[in-house]
Amino acid sequence: MALKFTDELAKELIASGKPVVIDFWAEWCGPCRQIGPFVDELAAQYEGQVTIGKYNVDEGDEISGEYGIRNIPTLLFFKDGQLVDKHVGSANKAQLEDKVKALL
Repeated sequence: MALKFTDELAKELIASGKPVVIDFWAEWCGPCRQIGPFVDELAAQYEGQVTIGKYNVDEGDEISGEYGIRNIPTLLFFKDGQLVDKHVGSANKAQLEDKVKALL
């Protein structure tokens, strides 16, 4: 299961330099609900290698504002504390997994 990100946790994990994936989503977003299970599966599959979590844009806005999130779902991929990739919109599990593997 994917972690539930808050502004503080997201900043802390990005600053750690370890690979991090943040899924910006909302409960009312259909495409977000479509990729949500893939995000959860990848979080379990890559546990201990990549921190994968979800950030509900309706519950916080600091990180989403900092990274200019305008559309959801948006997934941001971080490595060594830097944003290295971004995916906006729907995707299948294989597409997302390729981006996660690139962080390793």
